Amino acid sequence: MRSNPFLFSFPPALRGLSLALPLTLAMAAAGCSSVPLKEVGTLSSYGNLGAPKGKLQKSRVYVDGRRLITAKTVNIVPTTFAFSAATRVKSDADRVMVANALDRALCVSLSDKYQLVSSGQPADLTIRSVVTDIVPTNKTMAGVSTIVTVGTGFVLPVGVPRLPVGLGGLAVEAEAVDSGGVQRAAIVWSRGANSLQNNPRVSEVGDAYDLASKFSGEFSRILIKGREAKGLDISLPSGQRMKSWLGGKPKYAACDAFGRSPGLMGAVAAKYGAPPQWTEKKPKPAASY
Repeated sequence: MRSNPFLFSFPPALRGLSLALPLTLAMAAAGCSSVPLKEVGTLSSYGNLGAPKGKLQKSRVYVDGRRLITAKTVNIVPTTFAFSAATRVKSDADRVMVANALDRALCVSLSDKYQLVSSGQPADLTIRSVVTDIVPTNKTMAGVSTIVTVGTGFVLPVGVPRLPVGLGGLAVEAEAVDSGGVQRAAIVWSRGANSLQNNPRVSEVGDAYDLASKFSGEFSRILIKGREAKGLDISLPSGQRMKSWLGGKPKYAACDAFGRSPGLMGAVAAKYGAPPQWTEKKPKPAASY
C-alpha cells in the first residue's frame, strides 16, 4: 500500500488527529440524546393532540387556527417544572434560568404578531408551559468536548464536532387557552442535544438552556401561523427580534419579566463552553417601566 504523502506532511502531533477526524465526524453525525415525549397531566386536554411526529425533535400538536386569528393580546404564565423534572436538576437557580430562557424566547417571538401583557392581566390568550423532563448535561464531558473542538479549530480547517457523549435534553408540554379557558393550541414536545448543532457548555443545564429556545421557536411558529409548523424556518428574523436577541429592550415591557438575552457576549461564551450562568441577565419586573 502506498503511503499518503499529504498525511505525512503534517507535524507529528497532528497526524493522529488527521487519522481520527473522519471517525469522530461519523460518530458526531450519529450522536444525539434521545428524549421521549412525556405527559404529566398539566394540559386541560390531551384528546385534541395529533399523532407523534419527528425523530430528533418529537412532538404532538393541536391548533385551532380559526380561533387564533381573532386573538390580539397574550400573557405568558411563568414556566414551571413537573416534580420528576425538577428533581433531576440540583440547583433551583438553574431551573429558574431554563424557565426564563424558554419564556423570554416565546415572549420575543410572539411579539411579532401579538401584544404581550404581564402575567395575570386579562388577555385573549394565556400560555402555560411545563418542563416535563430534563436530561442533565455531563459537565465533565462538555468540558472535554470544548477543549477538543476549540483546540482542533486552531490547527485544522474545521474543528472536530462535539463528542457524542454526555449530551442533555429537554421535554416540555404547553398550551394556549382563550379568555374562557378553552384550549386553542397545545403541544407535547421533546428534543435531545446533538453533536453537530449544540455547543457543549460546562453546566448541568447547558443543553436544556439552549433547547428551551428551540421549543419556544416551534410553539411560537404554531401560534403565529395558526397551523402546525412544517420544515425548517428559513424566514429572516424581524427587527424587534434581532434587537431583543442582541440584549436590547424588548418590544413589550412584559417580556422584561423574563430577563434580556445575553447577546453577543452570550454567543461568544457558548462557543468556548462557558456556563450560561456566566452571561445570563437577571429578569426585571415589568412594572419597573
